[in-house]
Amino acid sequence: MSTVPQIRALPVPDGLEGERVDAAIARMLGFSRTKAAELAAEGKVTMDGAVVGKSDRVTAGSWLEVEIPAPPAPVQIVAEKIDDMKIVYDDDHFVLVDKPVGVAAHPSPGWTGPTVIGGLAGAGYRISTSGAAERQGVVHRLDVGTSGLMVVAKSEQAYTSLKQQFRDRVPEKRYNALVQGHPDPMSGTVDAPIDRHPSHDWKWAVVADGKPSVTHYDLIEAYRAASLLDIKLETGRTHQIRVHMSALRHPCVGDITYGADPTLAKRLGLTRQWLHAVSLGFEHPATGEWVEFTSDYPADLARALEIISAES
Repeated sequence: MSTVPQIRALPVPDGLEGERVDAAIARMLGFSRTKAAELAAEGKVTMDGAVVGKSDRVTAGSWLEVEIPAPPAPVQIVAEKIDDMKIVYDDDHFVLVDKPVGVAAHPSPGWTGPTVIGGLAGAGYRISTSGAAERQGVVHRLDVGTSGLMVVAKSEQAYTSLKQQFRDRVPEKRYNALVQGHPDPMSGTVDAPIDRHPSHDWKWAVVADGKPSVTHYDLIEAYRAASLLDIKLETGRTHQIRVHMSALRHPCVGDITYGADPTLAKRLGLTRQWLHAVSLGFEHPATGEWVEFTSDYPADLARALEIISAES
């Protein structure tokens, strides 16, 4: 496999006059707009020799040059034993795991820690071969620093069904989050588009031209320094809850990446964001019957609640 990036030089046709750079690249090269925007953000797009950003406008007759990085080497799935990854449910079609903190959904470049896929392989589970090689069977993901319920397809039928269900927003995903302060109103909806942060590509942010993202939240209990929320997702963007809570200026406790106060996390003994996927419901991929599963708080989150409750 070549490790040399490819340079594509393309004249801008009249029909794309005035289009945004990311939209023009997406149409000309058949990329997703997100991928095109990432290339522009990395300084890999020039127009007539000058570097342009994703929201700049193209001019008919000008030349766009796009540097396309070589594809990364395939990531290998390593079978491993993960003692604290619980199997909540298992049948011929899917396996439902309670993912612990510090475990990624699947292997990825740069990640050397444990993965759900590796843990399932180490426990002898055979999962669907659908999807990219490093994420076979994965139909949705949880952040490394988020614990809770995650479903993995075992049969090809289940992969197709579950993947479509998540696209159509059929599953009901509920999370509990301990957030700093007290949201006003105490129950509400955040409807704000999300995409990569304009200046920190390892983060995500609310941006005007991002992907539609909707989060519903309700107060469970208010403490002196924080609020425990029940959260339902209408969409499933990367870091969605963390970004939306931060946008409300009530970041998840312990989420230093998105502006949380590190002193509060230290006081509560937290080394990650207080965020847990407490329930997951969907249509069984073989029978169509609605199935729903729940998960208790892991020890670190339960202990943090005990401490903050005693302080209130």
